[in-house]
Amino acid sequence: MGKCHSEQFNSEKVTSLGKDWHKFCLKCERCNKTLTPGGHAEHDGKPFCHKPCYATLFGPKGMSAS
Repeated sequence: MGKCHSEQFNSEKVTSLGKDWHKFCLKCERCNKTLTPGGHAEHDGKPFCHKPCYATLFGPKGMSAS
C-alpha cells in the first residue's frame, strides 16, 4: 500500500507503481506535488514529477533542467 492508511481508502484509491494510493497521497518524493497514475516518473519504486524533480535528480548530467 502507499504512504497512508485510512478507513476511506477503498473509495478514493488509485493504483500506480504496483501499489494502491489515496489519490491525494500519490505525490512527488522531492517536491510533494500531487501526481496522477501514469503521469509521473519512478525511481527505486518511488514517484517523482517529470520536471523538474526527476530530470534534476536522475536526468542526463550537464544539461539544463529548464
